[in-house]
Amino acid sequence: MSNPIVVEVTRGGLVESRHRGALAVVDTDGAAVATFGDVARPVYPRSAVKALQALPLVESGAAEALDYDPAELALACSSHNGEAVHINAARVMLIKAGLDESALECGAQWPQLEEDRAALHLAGEKPGAIHNNCSGKHAGFLGLARVMGVETRGYVKPDHPVQREIHSVLEAMTGAALGQDVCGIDGCAIPTFAVPLSGLAKAFAAFATGEGLDPGRAEACSTLYEACTSNPYMVAGKGRFCTDVMTAFGDRVFVKTGAEGVFCGAIPELGLGIALKCDDGGTRGAEAMMAGVIRTLLDVDEDQSEVLARFDNSPVTTRRGVVAGHVRTVDGFAELVRG
Repeated sequence: MSNPIVVEVTRGGLVESRHRGALAVVDTDGAAVATFGDVARPVYPRSAVKALQALPLVESGAAEALDYDPAELALACSSHNGEAVHINAARVMLIKAGLDESALECGAQWPQLEEDRAALHLAGEKPGAIHNNCSGKHAGFLGLARVMGVETRGYVKPDHPVQREIHSVLEAMTGAALGQDVCGIDGCAIPTFAVPLSGLAKAFAAFATGEGLDPGRAEACSTLYEACTSNPYMVAGKGRFCTDVMTAFGDRVFVKTGAEGVFCGAIPELGLGIALKCDDGGTRGAEAMMAGVIRTLLDVDEDQSEVLARFDNSPVTTRRGVVAGHVRTVDGFAELVRG
């Protein structure tokens, strides 16, 4: 199946490039409310499922035992910029577990923002694993391992108890059989499992509403949902889609980006989960798609509309700041979303 063209990039009066994609919007029963493209094809959600990967940390009682606060729980679900506020919180999470950053196995990464990279240069320092955009998630994994009483070393391996717990949660939430045939290695070294968009959307409908879940899991989902939507800066940071959108919408919307053009989200007041993929892996295309979906499904005020327009109808500028074109969803996109 060829996915439809859903985002176009203009320059002058012409369309310069196009993005194809697929979308699944489902309710808590897994029934499709709106779909387009191939939503049955498994895709690697990568970081888009970090909130699901954090469920064992909360559900087991480990987060409470370690006294992780809501901002730290949001960081456990994050793909952060590596700003000071993120680095400091990750270090505190490790300290609470009796560890330091040498325990992290996610690999070193430069911070996202130029000013933070410059600060490291000026201090004569190199980036470490603590600067990795996944360090909050990994600090949570390590905290869970400590409370479980298992070896922390090798916590990224598929057969480690922490990863087995996560695997079990992902299968239960998505309804997908996640065997070795759909398993890869994520950029931060943990297993990543390919899941159909329809299964991902169903998982996030349940995550946002608790419907169909046992009470303990529903409570854990609610705790993480509230942590993320109340602390959106910890989920991403300055200039990022997830932070800007959740700041604008509060607890009405949950969104989380993943690598290679995947986005997951939820709108609890409608009982809906959302999962999409931009075929070419482009962030600009995926962000335009998610902004267009939210605009279509919800009544938005002027401020919220302005935030969404930063990503759907975002300007393409010259080096001198002159607007040369736009990145926007195609005409008829809303009709595609409405089904």
